[in-house]
Amino acid sequence: MSRLATTLATALAVTVATAVATAALADSHGETPPQLEAREGLMKTLSLASTVTGDMARGRAEYDAEAAQAAAESLAGISQVSTALLWTEGTSADDIEGSRSLAAIWEDRAGFEAKWADFGTAAMALQEVAGQGQEQLTAAMGDLGKTCGACHETYRVKE
Repeated sequence: MSRLATTLATALAVTVATAVATAALADSHGETPPQLEAREGLMKTLSLASTVTGDMARGRAEYDAEAAQAAAESLAGISQVSTALLWTEGTSADDIEGSRSLAAIWEDRAGFEAKWADFGTAAMALQEVAGQGQEQLTAAMGDLGKTCGACHETYRVKE
């Protein structure tokens, strides 16, 4: 595994492990709930990996098969994280300042889970082709971006 993939995987593992440990120990009155911290970490890791692949797909960065593959593997791994741990009731923007999650997640949990599954499908498809060339990467990134946008449109507070 490349250094980038190892770093991303380690960051994700630490973020999730920290959230679980904090949830078991902390009284969250007046503090940011660990679920919110963990999902923010997950989304930052997702953003980093998708920026690496997205910049290559758009020609903003030189195509590097190894880096593209490492980032795609990270995205595929992220897509396997259970949403049940991170998106718990009581952590919407209506409940917690700083949350960007709309209450629609809990009102339409099946729809939210379906969009997360769509992201997973697109991330796995990206993982299969990312190291094969910029053209394949670009096509797969388009599909991945559509899944991100569809979820954000429905379930995330607009900026």
